[in-house]
Amino acid sequence: MTQVDVGALINLARAAVRSLTPYEHASWDQTFDRLHANESPWPPEGTDPALALQRYPEPQPQELVQAYARHLGVDPASVLVGRGSDEGIDLLTRAFCEARLDSVLITPPTFGMYAVAARIQGAFIAEVPLARDSGFGLDFVEVIGAVRTGYVNGARLKILWLCTPNNPTGNALPADQVQRIIDAANERVLVVIDEAYADFSTQPSWVTKVKDHPQLVVLRTMSKAHALAGARIGALVAHPRIVALLRKIIPPYAIARESALAAVAALQPAALARTAERVALLRSERERLATAFGASPKIQKVWPSEANFLLVDFKDPDAALRALAAEHFVVRDFRNKRGLGPGALRITVGSPAQNDALIRSLT
Repeated sequence: MTQVDVGALINLARAAVRSLTPYEHASWDQTFDRLHANESPWPPEGTDPALALQRYPEPQPQELVQAYARHLGVDPASVLVGRGSDEGIDLLTRAFCEARLDSVLITPPTFGMYAVAARIQGAFIAEVPLARDSGFGLDFVEVIGAVRTGYVNGARLKILWLCTPNNPTGNALPADQVQRIIDAANERVLVVIDEAYADFSTQPSWVTKVKDHPQLVVLRTMSKAHALAGARIGALVAHPRIVALLRKIIPPYAIARESALAAVAALQPAALARTAERVALLRSERERLATAFGASPKIQKVWPSEANFLLVDFKDPDAALRALAAEHFVVRDFRNKRGLGPGALRITVGSPAQNDALIRSLT
């Protein structure tokens, strides 16, 4: 295994971020009375005083960081918690991409926030589309070629975004190809793997590879399997020096106290056991839906999925949407998303009762 110089990776970041003196938040010592942060001395009316909502939250709640690191099996120093995966996407783009100079590489059709973050930052976007004819497979030769050169279309390539299982197609990228891409990236490019749907996949997580591959960053979220979409909790797993760099630019009080408490509770053994049961049920229901949809004359194709949704090609998508609306279901209409096809709808796997109604209405 080639030794990667972490300092060289840090030097990929914008000079303005590397030299930045971060905002100095209020000191966090629970043994002192807080008269230094201009907070109210009283909690808001109608709230539990134990929540202490009149106080600013801990910038990186240590109990949450420790619990999340323990759950993922990584060093707490490698974990940065934020507001879902989106915050990690934003932080990485702002930290590493110089406007009008640097580029990111995406593999559409994929999660739209990678491109949105790049456009906001003024970075160039290079695309290597997934191949629909091979089940939305990766154009491995094209991607690894860009990573090895470190440039695309004359612009410095800073970040390669890989979503696996991919949203909205549901397929997991081949692990051997991803590993070869990580190795090729060396000190030239950050490889960021978005694992928002990893809990529903049969593939092992990439988080355990971060320790030996500083060029690898993994994004996780508690929005899906842990049922905390409303709490907005996610984690970025990276080399501690990359985490330290990103802590310079994350807002000082990013995680609301109530969200942190809910996340810590969800990471306790009993809650994790219940989550595992629900994930297993959703996997089973995913296969039940796929089988029923695959037998329907109304459906052209059901794409294999390792996520908590199915991408389905309907022969008459307008009729399908009317049938779903009659059952008061809303799904994602991806007919206009490039690379997916004219009948593409993405359907989240629901409860068994919801899935019964889906099968009745669509088959």
